[in-house]
Formats: sequence, C-alpha cells, structure tokens
Amino acid sequence: DVQLVESGGGTAELGGSLRLSCVATGFTLGRYCLGWYRQVSEIGREAVAVIDGNSGYTAYGNAVKGRFTISQDKAKTTVYLEMNDLNVEDTAMYYCASARRAGLCVSDERWVDRTVSGQGTQVTVS
Repeated sequence: DVQLVESGGGTAELGGSLRLSCVATGFTLGRYCLGWYRQVSEIGREAVAVIDGNSGYTAYGNAVKGRFTISQDKAKTTVYLEMNDLNVEDTAMYYCASARRAGLCVSDERWVDRTVSGQGTQVTVS
C-alpha cells in the first residue's frame, strides 16, 4: 500500500524558512510523480511542487517559483520541500502526494486530482 508520512511543519516568521519531509513507502518511486499540494479550506487545493521520481525533473506552482525547492533522496525514499521567503499566503495544510507518472510531471490540478496523499502537516506564517 502507498504510504506517505509528512513531517517538518510548524510556525515560521514572515520571510523565514521551513523544510518539509515526506517518507514514501509501498511503491516504486521511479514510476511516480511525487510532490506537494496545499489546502486552505475556503480556497481549495493548490499544487505546489512536483518531482519525477525517476529523472528528478521538477515543476512548481506559480505562487512558489523561486522560493520553494523540491528534492528527493532515493536511498531514503524521501521527498523534501525547502520553503524560503515565506509569506502569509503560504499558510496552509501541506500534503505530500504521489500519482503514477503519465507523461511529464506537471504541478497542476490534474496531478492533484490523481494523487494519493498523506495526512498533511500544517504550516503557519505570521
């Protein structure tokens, strides 16, 4: 079974940084697009970043480009999200998610809709 366990959320100051981690088990990472989406209840889900588990190709949502970096450690089957220059609009529940790769990994709603996700970790910026 696919299991994704997030950690690293918390509270950060405006302009600060946080790093999220996600341990992925139960599937072959190289066949999946892994990444993060976030959810604010009144807004809905927003794709944040995606990485191709095989090639390492990355894609980002427009709101986080240049500030967030997604990476993976294949040996540890772990995906990371380094978040810098945080602002209030980054406050959300962040979910680690995966979907079987079908073409290029793209950070968009279609990827989010196909994903299995973890329980989420809250990020609050104040």
